[in-house]
Amino acid sequence: MNRPQSVERMIEIIKKLPGVGPKMAERLSYHILKMPQPEVDRLTDSIQKARQIMKYCSVCYNFSEQDPCQICSDAARERSTICVVETPQDLIAVSKVKDYQGLYFVLGGALSPLDAVGPDDIRINELIKRLKNANISEVIIATDTDSKGEMTAVYVAEIIKTLGIKVTRLGYGLPVGGDIEYADEVTISRAIAGRQEM
Repeated sequence: MNRPQSVERMIEIIKKLPGVGPKMAERLSYHILKMPQPEVDRLTDSIQKARQIMKYCSVCYNFSEQDPCQICSDAARERSTICVVETPQDLIAVSKVKDYQGLYFVLGGALSPLDAVGPDDIRINELIKRLKNANISEVIIATDTDSKGEMTAVYVAEIIKTLGIKVTRLGYGLPVGGDIEYADEVTISRAIAGRQEM
């Protein structure tokens, strides 16, 4: 017996979420169908509200309910250092480390020629513009350690060096091929402490 079309549509939509395969999408769909209606209403309401309220910070491009975001608005932060990350999730992971009190910039992805993602598809131009308009002495590149992240780090570092700004890369502590958002605070803390100039 085939599934009802409405369930098929749910599964197809949920399957598009990162890390969700066909079986997981099916389980989640049927779980949602079994949930009490008030919980379903809260779920859909929270998704819609988040989509309406959340916006990109005009300074660092992190998701925020205010512009500029709380981090960019915090006068107590070290304003001469910027940590460049791929995603808002990476920013959250690094921000949990108490050792780093500088600012951030979210590229919005990584270079990937095989996926047709080039320099104009992520926020490299916006980063350079920000660096030219601020008094920055160091940029910490905190992209993932996979091939895309490494390619992005090297490309961005070469451009930033032409501006006369010190460029460092997170040091030991992060596994090669790993995603920053899944690393624990101690690992990220060690990586920041052990960063190296590029």
